[in-house]
Amino acid sequence: MINNLLWLVPLLPLLGFVINGLGRNTLSKSLIGFIGSGVVFASFAISVFMFFELGSSAQKQFPVELFDWISVANLHIPLSFLYDPLSALMLLIITGIGFLIHIYSIGYMHEDAGFGKFFSYLNLFIFFMLILVLGSNYIVMFIGWEGVGLCSYLLIGFWYTNSNYASAAKKAFVMNRIGDLGFLLGVFLIFTTFGSIEFAKVFPQAASMMPSSGTITLLTLLLFIGACGKSAQLPLFTWLPDAMAGPTPVSALIHAATMVTAGIYMIARSSVLFDLAPITQNIIAIVGTATALVAAIIALTQTDIKKVLAYSTVSQLGYMFLGLGVGAYTGSFFHVLTHAFFKALLFLGAGSVIHAMHHEQDMRHMGGLKGKLKITFTTMLIGTIAIAGLPPFSGFFSKDEILAHAFEYNKVLWAIGLLTAFLTAFYMFRMLFLTFSGKYRGTHHAEDHIHESPSTMTLPLIILAILAAIGGLINVPSVFGGNEWLAHWLAGANVAQHHLSLDHDTEYALMGASVLAAVIALAYAYFRYIKNAHVPMPDEGKRSLLAKISYHKFYLDEIYDMLIRKPLDVFSKFFYKVVDKKLIDGLVNGFGWSATEGSKGLRLLQSGNVGFYIFMMVFGIIALLLYSYLSIA
Repeated sequence: MINNLLWLVPLLPLLGFVINGLGRNTLSKSLIGFIGSGVVFASFAISVFMFFELGSSAQKQFPVELFDWISVANLHIPLSFLYDPLSALMLLIITGIGFLIHIYSIGYMHEDAGFGKFFSYLNLFIFFMLILVLGSNYIVMFIGWEGVGLCSYLLIGFWYTNSNYASAAKKAFVMNRIGDLGFLLGVFLIFTTFGSIEFAKVFPQAASMMPSSGTITLLTLLLFIGACGKSAQLPLFTWLPDAMAGPTPVSALIHAATMVTAGIYMIARSSVLFDLAPITQNIIAIVGTATALVAAIIALTQTDIKKVLAYSTVSQLGYMFLGLGVGAYTGSFFHVLTHAFFKALLFLGAGSVIHAMHHEQDMRHMGGLKGKLKITFTTMLIGTIAIAGLPPFSGFFSKDEILAHAFEYNKVLWAIGLLTAFLTAFYMFRMLFLTFSGKYRGTHHAEDHIHESPSTMTLPLIILAILAAIGGLINVPSVFGGNEWLAHWLAGANVAQHHLSLDHDTEYALMGASVLAAVIALAYAYFRYIKNAHVPMPDEGKRSLLAKISYHKFYLDEIYDMLIRKPLDVFSKFFYKVVDKKLIDGLVNGFGWSATEGSKGLRLLQSGNVGFYIFMMVFGIIALLLYSYLSIA
């Protein structure tokens, strides 16, 4: 049954893209919303059915080959899918969260003139994301990988008449291309090494190889570069905060729940390769930890509610890469699941606030909203508790599993991870308190029009809040009497398993330290922003040096601008003025000039004088006779 249904899962969103794309100017908004959401819900329903079929089946991997796509010499690439426990969970996340965001978008985008185009882009994104996670080889995965990059560009720059938004889309596209080049080179090296890019052929061969070989290290590093671009890790993370230029549903779908987790999915899928490259794993752990800490520090001083959530996403992705680097593949993927719940919730909640505030995003102009936005406040409170890692909400279980593995792997990485957990709890409750507590700080005119969002927007918030609250129960650790269901489930997808060897007392102590850090951060945020009613200063001159560095994002964009963009501009001008205009254009124009000037001389021979023509004929005959005589002699 799975083999017969699997191809429908990506096909339905593709049909939605075609119908809404062609009918965007003729179909009604209600019909466009129904089609766009309906096709994703149908894919979700099929995914749920297949999930239970897989759970009850002894067979855990279902390859489905649609047709032979590319065959050149020894290279054979079929367009084929692989349905297994890992892709099964990703299908549920993509289609389930995607459906809720589509429903939310009906209310959020209802007044937008590009309503039909927006839904067609959303459907296309879902299609490519499904191709990415279903591909049974690296090339099919890469097609989805590039497709979501394209859709990201289209959706981030959806309001392209704003030049800043268009620039943000181009920035995301270019920075992703840098990572994609690394990924593609890694795929080339995989084919060169193993003679195939099919998972079913590459991974068994890799399992028999010696660890730490130069080839394995190089190809995993190249794959990791690809993951850095797509999943926004240092030094390629600055595109993601700027991507908040897109409509809020885009932020929730692409930059919280699906696209940015593609790198984690790819590494988890390739865990057999990465387990053989300890050097790469060390680099992944260090980069992930650094990204988590840097992004958390930046989030401390941001005043745009979506920017806070954007840097929070970067920080949480850093946590996931820390988990991958220390071998906690299950813990990292567990955090992908819980993060999809609470971060999609928080982004959609922020969108509800922005909708109520008539597109105001600066938290300094908010405050006192919990009385008028009760559903939004309650659901965002649940999401904030979950991301802060307070029990028994979902973030507690997934984050602590990563920290436990980090403690066993390297105490310094664990300490930095714990500090990041403290900062996460602080800046998230800071966001919550500045937005909903205290007195309203906006205009009186805007205050009179604040109201709760329509049910199409609040219903997804309620569902996501429930998932954020209870989502951690799918992988309750053995220290709490759980059976670690997720670890057993992913074992069927050949995801590498590294079990903790810590005793229960140590695990309890680590959890206690994490919870204590979050509680202290909560208390500090409460006293600073509620008791003392502190509001971030608009006057930059009064900020401390550290606050300025944080507010200006460590000046990373300025550093990239100075070290990369400006030198490239200089080289570009040189090549344009010297190589292009003088050398290439000079050469081409020289040929044209030579032909023109030469023709001016030759055309004088065509005088129309019959006597001159007879003279030239006689001269030609004499020249031929002379040539013949000299040749014989």
